[in-house]
Amino acid sequence: MLPQDLKPEQFTGYPTQARTLAVDNISILRELPLSFLPNLLREVIEYDYKFPLERQEIHEEISTLGALPAAQLREWFRPFRELSLPTSLERFDWLNQPAQFVEQLAAHLWSTHQMDLFRKAATEYGERIRAATPPTHPPIPRLGISIIGQDLSSYDGVLFRNLREHGTFFSNINPENGLRQLLDGATARAQAHPVPYGHWYVEGGRSMDHSSMLTFVSYKELEPARLALLRTMHTEIRRPGMGPEELRTDLAALQPAAVGLDNPGDAVLNHFQLKVLTEGSGTQIFSTTFAQWTAREALRRAQPLTLLVRFGPRQRERSMNELLSSTDDHSEPDLRGSLIDADMGAYYNWINQQRLPGANQSSFLAWFEGSSQAIAIGPSFARGASSKSKATLEEVLHWAGV
Repeated sequence: MLPQDLKPEQFTGYPTQARTLAVDNISILRELPLSFLPNLLREVIEYDYKFPLERQEIHEEISTLGALPAAQLREWFRPFRELSLPTSLERFDWLNQPAQFVEQLAAHLWSTHQMDLFRKAATEYGERIRAATPPTHPPIPRLGISIIGQDLSSYDGVLFRNLREHGTFFSNINPENGLRQLLDGATARAQAHPVPYGHWYVEGGRSMDHSSMLTFVSYKELEPARLALLRTMHTEIRRPGMGPEELRTDLAALQPAAVGLDNPGDAVLNHFQLKVLTEGSGTQIFSTTFAQWTAREALRRAQPLTLLVRFGPRQRERSMNELLSSTDDHSEPDLRGSLIDADMGAYYNWINQQRLPGANQSSFLAWFEGSSQAIAIGPSFARGASSKSKATLEEVLHWAGV
């Protein structure tokens, strides 16, 4: 089947809102080449489980295409139409399995030396869409908080080395009630600016009491799902002929209920957590990796106004086969190694925050939990500076405009 043959009744396998979106815009979908359309349908088919900003972006993209004159639409997609595809891809069920189609398309493009042409076409298309749909700026400046060093009483190395040139390093922070002050600051922002999935608390270790207004994701609370997924992965990799590509395809087809993520009140968060566990490398077995990947995906997809990430101690490294086959990840923690991981993770969190609209007005705070060391970045803080003045984390948040 080709895109021009699409009929409304063929979308019955899509979730409710995705089906409505596709049927309402079927005339546009029919005009798109097969080398492109499944990439768009891969997003559309998961529309019901997308964050609000993701849904808005899908709407804007389809609306932009629908508003183009016919000649301009043909010009936009001419490079995609010039790609040569085999009839086997035309016969593939790309409508109901767009993600699997995209994998097969990529393999075909590589094998026929057309990948560079596809990348060039995709880059040009992306630039055109971005030019036609300006980014949505946040209603308030973003705030990122990274807390590192849970359970580690001291460290004699240099922390926040990569962040110091971008902000002010504080060496005389009063650590008393510091964690509560940071959580209260995040909660206050959520109360003042209630936005769905706009304020997050990601916990890599022991959870703290927190407001229900914060979107909460926890490594420990996802332990049953993580272990269920590890058992599934262990079973799959022992099957004859199973390789990395086949395993990735199988994991992509999993539904949240398959690993116990069946909270009826939040299907969007259920699917997000499943993707963190199935698409992230090491998120099932290392808490620091889990926290950093969850933060990365939350920033990329939900674009929160507030993101508090508390890194927890990860287990000591073991062989990958042992890790994947284990049903108990309560081995001895590597506290110093976890701190080093989290220090770099905090840096990545800041970088990813800086990629979002409104980055120039955003603030970022990283703190070595229980210590006097913190780094603050934002319009209110001098770059490459240091301060030995006594201060609380609540005061630092206040200086950041929280």
